[in-house]
Amino acid sequence: MRIIFLIDGFNLYHSLKHASRDLRLGGTGTRWLNIRAMCESYRYIIGRTAIISSIYYFSALATHLEGTKPDVTRRHRRYIECLEDTGITVELGRFKAKEVHCTSCHAIMIRHEEKETDVAIAVKLLEVCILDQCDTAVIMTGDTDLAPAIRTVRRLCPDKQIWVGFPYHRHNAELKLLAHRSFDIKKEQYTKHQFPDPYRLTSGRLLAKPAQW
Repeated sequence: MRIIFLIDGFNLYHSLKHASRDLRLGGTGTRWLNIRAMCESYRYIIGRTAIISSIYYFSALATHLEGTKPDVTRRHRRYIECLEDTGITVELGRFKAKEVHCTSCHAIMIRHEEKETDVAIAVKLLEVCILDQCDTAVIMTGDTDLAPAIRTVRRLCPDKQIWVGFPYHRHNAELKLLAHRSFDIKKEQYTKHQFPDPYRLTSGRLLAKPAQW
């Protein structure tokens, strides 16, 4: 049985921050997460003969913050290096500036919204199922926006199993009903599957865990 994992990076990121607070980890945090190792830990509930064919991680770099908070993208790029070193395919979207009108003071403010990630996950889900690249697709998210993609795959590819892995504190009742199966990731799973600090890339270069991660 071939499994493909599709990871909603932003949904997981906010889950990790929530878990760090609830576990009262202080400065150690949970964000230095070895996603491949965590995905491997769930293989047994899908099937004894299951193998992970691919893992896709979807996110975006907050380049609009580089002028004031350059460490934000620097930390994210370092983490992405670790993920790619374990064989994970990283697909990046973008942030788009948006004007927001304040109804109280009538001022116009600029906010940045992450774009393309949900669409990219939905398209990849359709692609891997229609091209028969997996038997089971596991979407790691709690975002309802992916519901239409799951419905479409279940209609077009009835032989494919769609599972949802809910990041800690991101359970979604609608997605649970749509998926063939689902599971909740406990906050303790994050602490079990952290990268070593420092992490040694296959090239031999060492990457240190960012402070407060």
